[in-house]
Amino acid sequence: MSRKQVAIVYTSRVTVPGTLELADEILKDYRIVNIIDDSLLDDVLAAGKLTRDVTRRIVQYCLAAEDGGADVILSQCSSVGEAIDVARAVVRVPIVKIDEPMAEEAVRLGPRVAVAATLPTTLDPTCRLIERTATAMEKQVRITRVLAEGAFDKLRAGDTAAHNSMVMAKLEEVRDAVDVIVLAQGSMAVLVPELQDWGKPVLTSPRLGIERVRQVLESQ
Repeated sequence: MSRKQVAIVYTSRVTVPGTLELADEILKDYRIVNIIDDSLLDDVLAAGKLTRDVTRRIVQYCLAAEDGGADVILSQCSSVGEAIDVARAVVRVPIVKIDEPMAEEAVRLGPRVAVAATLPTTLDPTCRLIERTATAMEKQVRITRVLAEGAFDKLRAGDTAAHNSMVMAKLEEVRDAVDVIVLAQGSMAVLVPELQDWGKPVLTSPRLGIERVRQVLESQ
């Protein structure tokens, strides 16, 4: 009997190693297929928003994953989450947004939620996702937005220490005013060790998202 297949769609190479490390741990019994187009995030950043062209390409990649035999598709990028809403209308297999389980947990742990990002193109959609999730769960949330501009460029250049320092400085400003901290981008998971002693729940999308993929596979 052939193994079930998971297709992971990436918009940046930065998140590939960490995602695959978690997949090796959580999805070791399944075949993993990686679809990587790092021009997608570049195009979103250049436009300052999700564009029709990027949405169309995301849908095409999801259709290709389905045609290639994927049982579940994982969208790894929070900046294109609203493109996945379009893809879900035309793709027959389940598509998991990596940040959906994180949003659900943030609503449960709130109501005061800090959403931290290093890209404005991720911050806005993540805040909207948490707000929609709260509405669906019939809960109230108060979101504090935290943007560490320039930190993603440091990470992409390989300077993890500078990235972490920039984000930590921004989080310190809101630390005492929130119940839970959401690290909106998968690339920000590198911060978790530095936040473990803060006494606040810190949520990242990769582990929760990949665990959701396994749950979907096990339910099929």
